[in-house]
Amino acid sequence: MTTFTRAHALAGTLLAPLALTALPAVADEPSSIPADASLDTVLRARTWINGAPTRDALRGKVVLVDVFTFDCINCKNITPNLRTLSHTKRDGLAIVGIHSPETPYEHDHAQVVRHLELLGVTWPVAVDNDFALWKAYKVEYWPTQMLFDRHGKLRKVVVGDSQDATVNAAVDKLLREPS
Repeated sequence: MTTFTRAHALAGTLLAPLALTALPAVADEPSSIPADASLDTVLRARTWINGAPTRDALRGKVVLVDVFTFDCINCKNITPNLRTLSHTKRDGLAIVGIHSPETPYEHDHAQVVRHLELLGVTWPVAVDNDFALWKAYKVEYWPTQMLFDRHGKLRKVVVGDSQDATVNAAVDKLLREPS
């Protein structure tokens, strides 16, 4: 597996900037995320930036859950596509972020808020400093995007960056399905 992992971040933060820039994307890598993963998991988060989503607000929508950290280059690479999706698909799509930090610097709430503003992230983001959501979903890599259909069923997991076309096709397919 070539995507940057939490273990890599914890084991070698000095090498992280070099490693992050050279990593290739991972295409349809098998995921450890259980097929019965639920949106209820993320809705239990206690700390939110940009407001907390409600079950009612997500009902009937395709939901893209993005597990990321603000200073990861691979995560930054997918943010422009997420911003585009949030503007062009706003009627049927909801995006929810989970910020699970790689480094001590990324645990600082003020820095998370500042960097989300710089990245143009306007959707709700759960702050996962204790990795409770990461562990509950069995995430292994940054970034991980989970796509849930209009009924809340996990339908697609995309691990790594440079897969905007895959994400967009999956979103479009799920949006075409009846609610």
